[in-house]
Amino acid sequence: MKRTTVWVTTAAALTGLAACTSSGSSDEPEDKRPASAPTALPALRTAERSTERAETARVRSTTVMGTQLSLTADGLLAWRDGLSGNLTIDYTGGTAAETMRGLGVTSMEARYLSDAYYARMGDTFAAKMGGKHWLRYAYDDLKTLGGGADLADQMRSTTPNQSVRLLLDSGDVRELGRETVDGQAATHYSGTVRVEDVTDTELRRRLQDADVTAETVDIWINEKNLLVKKVEKTSTTNGRVTQTAHYSDYGVKVAVQKPPAADTEDFKSLLSQSSTNPT
Repeated sequence: MKRTTVWVTTAAALTGLAACTSSGSSDEPEDKRPASAPTALPALRTAERSTERAETARVRSTTVMGTQLSLTADGLLAWRDGLSGNLTIDYTGGTAAETMRGLGVTSMEARYLSDAYYARMGDTFAAKMGGKHWLRYAYDDLKTLGGGADLADQMRSTTPNQSVRLLLDSGDVRELGRETVDGQAATHYSGTVRVEDVTDTELRRRLQDADVTAETVDIWINEKNLLVKKVEKTSTTNGRVTQTAHYSDYGVKVAVQKPPAADTEDFKSLLSQSSTNPT
């Protein structure tokens, strides 16, 4: 198994999750954040708390990462004690999708648990792995490789309410009025977050490392003060990244089961096997 293939799978699972949640977080005191439009802040803070307290939701998303990768994701997520959930991820375009199609993979199921996430790749891929359908990525193992610590931290910390937190770091957040989203009334907020204003130091470092200078965030909040849609747009060295997610069924029951051990191959083992063919 080539190292490139293993990392494409990692990126797809992370990207699908990030689109449904957010790569940003902000735990700084509110008085240390950049000044935003005063009329919008109370509503955003209420929405951030309400979305966090909901603890579960159904999500569906689309992601476009320049010419590298396009995908959709659909499933259930919970963020009560860390992140967990199930997503079905479909590759829809880009060079990474072409790589996976060469392996007979056009979609995968991703399961996120407290210590690892699992990716089910399909029968054609399993035939190349001794019959095993699942890849296991332990978060601790991700830390052993370049960039792995960031992947592990993002997997553990991303939650939907962080899109609202990220917008609270915007110096120009504004309310754009009422709109209809998925059949329900919602208020649209928008703002541009400059990397230098991001209060989470780890996130700011990751964005700077990717040569990101700013990110545009749009969110829609319904009458129950819950996030129902978000759009994040970022320009990076690899092209423009656009992530759109829709949220519904807050409070839905989410149960995630670990795949059978006999049908699971470990990410770390695959990397060892591919060490002689790292491309």
